[in-house]
Amino acid sequence: MTGAVTVRGVGRTFGEQHVLAGLDLDVAPGEFVALLGHSGSGKSTLLRVLAGLDREFSGTVEVPRNRSVVFQNPRLLPWRRALANVAFALDGPDPADRARRALAEVGLAGKTDAWPLTLSGGEAQRVSLARALVREPRLLLLDEPFGALDALTRLKMYGLLRQLWDAHRPAVLHVTHDVDEAVLLADRVLVLSDGRISLDLEVALPRPRSRTAPGFGALRDRLLAELGVEEQVGAPAEDAA
Repeated sequence: MTGAVTVRGVGRTFGEQHVLAGLDLDVAPGEFVALLGHSGSGKSTLLRVLAGLDREFSGTVEVPRNRSVVFQNPRLLPWRRALANVAFALDGPDPADRARRALAEVGLAGKTDAWPLTLSGGEAQRVSLARALVREPRLLLLDEPFGALDALTRLKMYGLLRQLWDAHRPAVLHVTHDVDEAVLLADRVLVLSDGRISLDLEVALPRPRSRTAPGFGALRDRLLAELGVEEQVGAPAEDAA
């Protein structure tokens, strides 16, 4: 396969409900793609198909064998300390040393012996990111990983994710409900509607990005309109003119 993800004609039904309906998708190696859509539109279903967690679909899917998933809930094993959570099921030599370096990379060098219940929400999610990236995946699947965090912690996590992506350069498919988050982080933003990709929008803004950057408001409004939100909210004056 030449791309990190190649999806052709994928369908998924639950009873009489067609959640995915002949969906096509390509993600290039090292590309950061965000996926938006209303609740129940099939975003998480698509992610589970790509992760190999849902095999009851039609069509064809090609993904790298080496892929990792980060969910909204960190899903840490409560009976293992942070280091053991990152090293869990890790193949190859020196798993503890590799896990220690991964924790240092997410800013938790001093938390190797911490139990999950003693970690803050942001710290637990950083352990989850370290566990995903320590395997050097070619594809990183993110299912609303910041949705349960407070606003300030979420902003810090955006910066951390950008740094980790720059360092490791996996292809990323990032499922989110947050339009601003999608534009701040992604190379492309997709909208999933009626079981297919209804909009594929390139984000050509220079990094690092901010909500006040020229062009940000116009991209945000285009995505909100595709999602059925008519009012233009928060567009800078130069974009609205």
